[in-house]
Amino acid sequence: MSRVAIMQPTYLPWVGYLGMIDLVDTFIIFDSVQFAKRSWQQRNQIKTANGRVWLTVPVSSKGKRGQLINEVEIDTTRNYHTAHIASLENNYRKSPFFSDYSPELFSLLEKEHVLISELNAELIVWFCKVLGIKTTIKYSSKMENTGTKADLLAMLCEQVDTTEYVSAPGSREYLEESDAFEKRNILVKYHEYEHPEYPQLFGEFVPYMSVIDLLFNMGPEGLSVIRAGYK
Repeated sequence: MSRVAIMQPTYLPWVGYLGMIDLVDTFIIFDSVQFAKRSWQQRNQIKTANGRVWLTVPVSSKGKRGQLINEVEIDTTRNYHTAHIASLENNYRKSPFFSDYSPELFSLLEKEHVLISELNAELIVWFCKVLGIKTTIKYSSKMENTGTKADLLAMLCEQVDTTEYVSAPGSREYLEESDAFEKRNILVKYHEYEHPEYPQLFGEFVPYMSVIDLLFNMGPEGLSVIRAGYK
């Protein structure tokens, strides 16, 4: 059995996103669909002494409605990465594994990426590497794209010879209204994930932070923590 998951590239994703990648044989970064401004595609949260804080990548969107994710350019006139690195350093420098991962992570953030999809994809690949996730990663923008919603997802799955598609639960309604997967003999399952707890800085546990929080606090044990959330 060959499993596939397809998700839009998010910035500094949460642990469940990495958990979905770990569950499958092939993960397709869904960068050939419309960009959603102020979504997870350009921002995520970290934990601080004052609660949750958003880290947002500014993008050039004025007069560019309807852009695909792989077309969206980062607004390089705003020095966002310096602010993000400063925020990560201020809030995580006392975490057990900060010094193990921060140099390489900060180097990636400082690179002069032009497209938000390139930045997100490079970070996703890096998180997989340091966590020990071996899943093959592909990009929908480099594959044939026909149709919308379930038809498009099923076509992408067919191109990598999958027998099982793992979907986020939020897509259940429109997937079950379609026979696109059934026609291709592809089984659809849903990624039911219960957020695991682990030691954090700054008091009681707060879920749904960027995976950075897990990495800086748990280091090499990060993948075991992620897998504890599988239902």
